[in-house]
Amino acid sequence: MSSARFPDLEDKVVLVTGGGSGIGAHLVRGFAEQGARVAFFDIADAPSQALEQELTDAGHSVAFLHCDLTDIPALQASIAKVRERFGLIGVLVNNAAHDQRHDIKDVTSDYWDERFAVNLKHQFFCAQAVQDDMKQLGGGSIINMGSISWIMGAGNMPCYTTAKSAVEGLTRSLASVMGPDNIRVNTVLPGWIITKRQEELWLDDEGEKSILENQCLKRKLVPDDMVGPILFLSSDAAAACTNQRFIVDGGWV
Repeated sequence: MSSARFPDLEDKVVLVTGGGSGIGAHLVRGFAEQGARVAFFDIADAPSQALEQELTDAGHSVAFLHCDLTDIPALQASIAKVRERFGLIGVLVNNAAHDQRHDIKDVTSDYWDERFAVNLKHQFFCAQAVQDDMKQLGGGSIINMGSISWIMGAGNMPCYTTAKSAVEGLTRSLASVMGPDNIRVNTVLPGWIITKRQEELWLDDEGEKSILENQCLKRKLVPDDMVGPILFLSSDAAAACTNQRFIVDGGWV
């Protein structure tokens, strides 16, 4: 976990989507340990409830809300509940995504729409829902999670990579519109972050060989590697950073 402290994050209301496991769970812990009031959304109840209990028992202000992000009215209602419980939302981390592999021949119109709903659409509607909060607060930070997969030209998930490339267009559009209200919007692009899911589904001997060959840093990246950069971009230390792409991939070449 990052040892850097960002005093302005204390008591700030932070919302993390997809916060029940993987990178999201580490972000929830990271913000909680900064003294923020953290709400997180997920559809996986058991790990999310366990994380909420763990952090609450440790004295942190954390709330889990079950939310299907593809159901936009439910998403908007859940954000309203966060506001009622904690107050105006000052930081939004649009972390939730799903990198399901798929062959181009198997993609249907419905599947395309579903993948965009899972990986892109909710980012816009979350940002829309917190814009007024941040304006009232005098500013805020929105971080949209992208991926280096589309830059690398990964070919086994075209719907995912297309959606992730669009995250950067969304970020630039929102940054332009929201900047006059001191709302900063940035994209963070993780490299191959080895979560439990990645280990179980995708990481094999060939994958480990690829990491050693293609990363400048000769080690596996883990979810904690994402915490410091996200905390920085959420804090006043990044007060002049907006409309940018931040790559955290160990120097993939």
